[in-house]
Amino acid sequence: SVGGNENEACDPYARATGVNGKRAMVLDLSSTNPKGWENDTNPNAGMTYNDAIIYELHVRDLSSDESSGIQNTGKFLGLTETGTTTASGIPTGLDHMKDLGITHLHLLPVYDYASVDETKSDKPQFNWGYDPENYNVPEGSYSTDPYNGAVRVSEMKQMVKTLHDNQISVIMDVVYNHTFVGDGSNFSLTVPGYFYRHKPDGSYSDASGCGNETASERAMVRRYIVESVKYWAEEYHVDGFRFDLMGIHDVETMNEVKAELAKLDPSIFVYGEGWTASDSPLPEDQRAIKVNAPKLNDVAVFSDDLRDALKGSVFETTQAGFASGKPEGNEESIKFGIVGAIRHPQIDYNQILYCKAPYANKPTQVINYVSCHDDLCLMDKLKLSAPKDATPDELIRFGKLAQTIIFTSQGVPFMRAGEELLHDKKGVHNSYRAPDSINEIVWSLKAKSKDVFDYYKD
Repeated sequence: SVGGNENEACDPYARATGVNGKRAMVLDLSSTNPKGWENDTNPNAGMTYNDAIIYELHVRDLSSDESSGIQNTGKFLGLTETGTTTASGIPTGLDHMKDLGITHLHLLPVYDYASVDETKSDKPQFNWGYDPENYNVPEGSYSTDPYNGAVRVSEMKQMVKTLHDNQISVIMDVVYNHTFVGDGSNFSLTVPGYFYRHKPDGSYSDASGCGNETASERAMVRRYIVESVKYWAEEYHVDGFRFDLMGIHDVETMNEVKAELAKLDPSIFVYGEGWTASDSPLPEDQRAIKVNAPKLNDVAVFSDDLRDALKGSVFETTQAGFASGKPEGNEESIKFGIVGAIRHPQIDYNQILYCKAPYANKPTQVINYVSCHDDLCLMDKLKLSAPKDATPDELIRFGKLAQTIIFTSQGVPFMRAGEELLHDKKGVHNSYRAPDSINEIVWSLKAKSKDVFDYYKD
């Protein structure tokens, strides 16, 4: 009972729930541990971050296409299957990722999110998952039984252990910057008004573009975020965290996140989007945004400067970049990306696309990428922005050039799953709830794209 009103809510600290996350469940977590869990560790613990190869994947995308040969379609367990192939015998799934040579698998949200109905998880439903409901509970639609709260826990642990056994570290995409709804969230039902920032008129501030934003600068919100990531690291052996719209959080919170995780394991990698979707009442000098990265301690940010210099602006569909034939103007931003966003005497910082000064204390503090789940994927962007007379082979060369710069630069290389197979999304730039036919990795492409796959691997 709060303020004379009685609300029923799922405990925000819940660690297991029933179907669709509506009711919390008491669970002996030790009963969910797979065999050998006590000896499970990060296989890349001694690695310097800029030696990592981060591969961004949505759980469902790996196995939803029938050419995957994976039995546990769209599930955590799909990532545990070895020996899977296309009909012609070409490796898919986990074996494909091992062969490619990635070191870190970045999974789009796998906590319990609201937009997929777990009672209908036998039917195709898709969402990226950036709509949190229960932060400390795995997503039920990725389990084989969303009604039994123990199953999603044990199957996610089995996935992590299998990836570790195959020398792949696991990074979790986390979205503490907003919740699926404001008034009806577990936070609001439990402590109305406290967990969010508001405008002077009392309405929700909306730096997330999703209807609300959380207030990380408040003591118990900060504590919640820190304790949540520590829980995932300790209970699920997660090796890293990617913070969605990290600029909504304050610098002090992000530094505390990293410091507390480092006490558990110094190799746990923390990075995020160094921007907001729109304005916030949090003062700009306190935001965990790109220009404030020098204030962040071993927390990395994405380089949109290198991304857009390579392929053209994500906001202008037909604008070409350095890799696709733009005649001049992006060279300094390319050089800036190559050195890992640090200061270098041969760079004219007045010519950088978005930032006019270095923002990384060291190259391990920048994520270099040309494509991710957001916006047009690389092949779609190249098709729409390259010179009209560019041949299909030339488009492939443009893509190889862009990725060569990503993989050989200082900084941490990051790629979207499927780029190595020339996967496209049929021109859909915001596929957050598009069907499988748009998002899924079509493994039959691999036979036609062997040259590109081998190029990425090499």
